[in-house]
Amino acid sequence: MRTWAPRGQTPVLHETFNWKSLSIIGGLALWRFYFQIHPGSIKSPQVVEFLRHLQRHLRGKMLIIWDGAPIHRSRLVKDHVASTRGRIVIERLPAYAPELNPVEYMWGHLKTHEIANLIATKAWELSLEATAALRRMRRRRVIISACYTQADLWP
Repeated sequence: MRTWAPRGQTPVLHETFNWKSLSIIGGLALWRFYFQIHPGSIKSPQVVEFLRHLQRHLRGKMLIIWDGAPIHRSRLVKDHVASTRGRIVIERLPAYAPELNPVEYMWGHLKTHEIANLIATKAWELSLEATAALRRMRRRRVIISACYTQADLWP
């Protein structure tokens, strides 16, 4: 990013946009990464939508490992999982253990490397750039394997 300021004065960029306007839900398969971006916060209907998205793209049984967030424990999500008749199996991470979740490392890489210097003033700008960055990351298997390694899930 290029900026301009008088000699001897550090340029200061002001941005008022924040991640509270957008949320991302995502998951890692062995060598694949799936995600959806939603305006506002993610609630139970978006979790069910994402699970349906995964069911369309992944064959066979799925083991979903996630934290104990209230949206993961909601009645709507539980009913959807039950309706899959065993195709989706849920396992929970221990409480307060984000370091065990490889997807957390994916979000960390996105925020600190891929879009770290992005200044967005509108939600669509952030959505566009985040989508492009996540698609780039999806093509780089080394990033996905690094997320598993960081979570001590990869030899």
